[in-house]
Amino acid sequence: MKLYPIEAGNFKLDGGAMFGVVPKSLWNKTNPADANNMIDIAARCLLVEDGNRLILIDTGMGDKQSEKFFSYYYLWGDHSLDDSLKKAGFHRDDITDVFMTHLHFDHCGGSVQWNADRTGYEPAFKNAVFWTNKPHWEWAVHPNAREKASFLKENLLPMEESGQLKFVSVPEGPFGYAPELGFDILYVNGHTDKQMIPHIKYKGKTLVFMADLLPTVGHIPLPYVMGYDTRPLLTLPEKEAFLNKAADEDFYLFLEHDAHQELCTLQHTEKGVRLKNTYTFDEIFS
Repeated sequence: MKLYPIEAGNFKLDGGAMFGVVPKSLWNKTNPADANNMIDIAARCLLVEDGNRLILIDTGMGDKQSEKFFSYYYLWGDHSLDDSLKKAGFHRDDITDVFMTHLHFDHCGGSVQWNADRTGYEPAFKNAVFWTNKPHWEWAVHPNAREKASFLKENLLPMEESGQLKFVSVPEGPFGYAPELGFDILYVNGHTDKQMIPHIKYKGKTLVFMADLLPTVGHIPLPYVMGYDTRPLLTLPEKEAFLNKAADEDFYLFLEHDAHQELCTLQHTEKGVRLKNTYTFDEIFS
């Protein structure tokens, strides 16, 4: 097995929305805001090369939305999914599987693209199977009013219509092995229903793809929960259980949304679980 960080692009989100009830005077220390109160956000995906399979975890926003849509997110930097795949030695047509932690537009928008004459949409990875889970799919295609703006039908229905969409088996408890992909998955429901957090054994360590359970290192303190979470009081125990386990077992946390830190580890302190160290991916796994 070999893993590759894939940078799908950077954008900005409102700092207050990203930190919920936490005052700006606190979160601004770790995630400094610009004049518009926006903070730096990454769309950092992960490519898993395992035998003859090439599994891409999340796909970023993509590029099919309107100029007006992207103007809300202040795109910045020069990263792109295709350039990052090329740097790793691959092309999107090489991808055999696309695993989506959840179906919010900034995690799955890159899974679908315009067709050649821009009259409709098609899967952006023509040779891949697209993986989600059935409960989350139903949650996404019949969205609640709170999340409707994040679940965009043009990101979802083309995957189903193509016949390339499949569902992983959901265990009875929150944690289980996904034989369809070859790694363990933690299921959490605070941010959105049945978000999937992959746990990958790699080079003697456990790498956890954090998705929106822990967006940035600034979100480590327990009450630092996003305003985007649909069930913040459920996020709290889910996050607490995970943070304690991550500190106990020295997990390496792969940060999808932290524009300036790729990996971190955690430790127990008298104030609770806190940041231990940050690393680049290559520092640990080169």
